[in-house]
Amino acid sequence: MRRTGFTHAALAVLLTLGVGLAAGAAPASAGDSAAQAPASAGLLTAMQRDLNLSKAEAEERLAAERRATALEPKARRAAGTSFGGTWFDATAGRLTVGLTPDATPATLRDVRATGAAVRTVTYSARELAAARARLDKLPAPAGVSSWHVDFKASTVVVNVVASEQADNDVRQFTARAHRAGPVTVRHVSAAPQTFAAGTVGGDPYYTGNVRCSIGFSVYGGFITAGHCGQPSAAVYGWDRSYIGNFQGSSFPDNDYAWVNVGSGWWTVPVVLGWGTVSDRLVRGSNVAPVGSSICRSGSTTHWHCGTVLATNETVNYSQGAVHQMTKTSVCAEPGDSGGSFISGDQAQGVTSGGWGNCSGGGETWFQPVNEILNRYGLTLHTA
Repeated sequence: MRRTGFTHAALAVLLTLGVGLAAGAAPASAGDSAAQAPASAGLLTAMQRDLNLSKAEAEERLAAERRATALEPKARRAAGTSFGGTWFDATAGRLTVGLTPDATPATLRDVRATGAAVRTVTYSARELAAARARLDKLPAPAGVSSWHVDFKASTVVVNVVASEQADNDVRQFTARAHRAGPVTVRHVSAAPQTFAAGTVGGDPYYTGNVRCSIGFSVYGGFITAGHCGQPSAAVYGWDRSYIGNFQGSSFPDNDYAWVNVGSGWWTVPVVLGWGTVSDRLVRGSNVAPVGSSICRSGSTTHWHCGTVLATNETVNYSQGAVHQMTKTSVCAEPGDSGGSFISGDQAQGVTSGGWGNCSGGGETWFQPVNEILNRYGLTLHTA
């Protein structure tokens, strides 16, 4: 019941996989992406356009990010209680691990032995997470856009809409935030908004008078943004034929949902490239570190790329705060909500909201995919 928007090559792979899955083959694990296919010409073109890279630089960066993503869990374990966070250094092409000043020489050696670079930071990741959690308990006025932990700067960043910085409620919030722990206030140009407008990642679907985008296929359905629909709401596909219903949905506090698929629809581990890049096969959900390149597929603005700016950010929408979001420099517009964020062939999350547009730029947040899978007990459909 869905259009054949992906390439013939991808379709051939999927048909082959379909036979194996029908015979009881288990879904691929997140670690199955060690041997990755070369980046498509379209993906490299999008990275050159959106990240201002040459083709060689884009290829080199993708390879370095794959190494950093695989390395991060090992480096985190080696850091132990001195762990102050990780980020990808795009200039050096390496994963960097923050270590607190009390790190022992043995810890330093162990972290460096993993291949990661080391930087001394003031606060541990645990201390910064505790400070952010204290902010989550404060009522936030509309002029406060979001807040997140910046491991590289070893602080909790509170983003305030520049035009609202003199507002009394905003000033009171920032004063209380400073008392909660290490906090830095930064100014942004606009407040965030969700990207809903009125199963393959990026494809449109409809519920009521709202159009959103499919995030990722799971066994039995797909995941998407929670603000797109309430539990039991009917969902219709790109051709307006009935797909299924929202089986679970949470917004605000979270921004995730899942929809069951039936009535002749079927799920595939593919994210649409919309002709900009070849359609992407999804092979896992390893988390890309801060600083990594990342791309988004959505039914309004199609395919765009940028970088991961922050993780575990609390976003203060007009409808209420949403927690544990990832912020990116990728643009988005209404109708892109729920769509896929992917790094290489690894699913990252579903589009929630942001500010700006794809003409003048902006920032966009996504709800991490692994949290959604864990919350509903779902299994990502992988190739």
